[in-house]
Amino acid sequence: MEVEVKLRLPSAAAHERLSTILSPHHRRTHFQENIFFDGPKSELSSNLAALRLRFYDLESRCVLSLKSKPQISAGISRIEEQEEPLDPAVGRQCAAEPWRLLQIESSDIIRRVREEFNLGAEGLVCLGGFRNVRGVYEWNGLKLELDETHYSFGTCYEIECESSEPESARNLLEELLKSNGIEYKYSEVSKFAIFRAGKLPD
Repeated sequence: MEVEVKLRLPSAAAHERLSTILSPHHRRTHFQENIFFDGPKSELSSNLAALRLRFYDLESRCVLSLKSKPQISAGISRIEEQEEPLDPAVGRQCAAEPWRLLQIESSDIIRRVREEFNLGAEGLVCLGGFRNVRGVYEWNGLKLELDETHYSFGTCYEIECESSEPESARNLLEELLKSNGIEYKYSEVSKFAIFRAGKLPD
């Protein structure tokens, strides 16, 4: 179970201000490309599951993940997540020809996709995806991830923090934002849900 605090920032200016404030705590920046897949009859998404390939920093790393049973409330997201590393060259082949994903016999995720969601005979389809620029910071004992997410229909800004004590982490983050005059809202939907809706949240 992945548990994260997710706070949405209203603008590029708010994102830039927070980035400047956190700059002494910056550790790295990742350029992520996220590509999603489903069955031809929406077998995954109709069961609140998402199959994703994520490429880091062009071709330096690729991760296959299956997320399911998402819940988000008061800025705290809980979701079941399983991840596996994948050779980036294989990942690119699968992105171009989604049926190749189902041929990865060594993958527990693909085994689950075939068995739990009855996929295999009809294959997978690529849904497309989005790009994300993620700044990683270590602040006040927390690992913060400041995201600038580029969809075909616009850009979203969000700060995330994975924590075993999400309420405490959320309080610290809210205090940081309020004390620096940065507006925010609790995120109400995931990046994948925004992508599927085809529009930015209000």
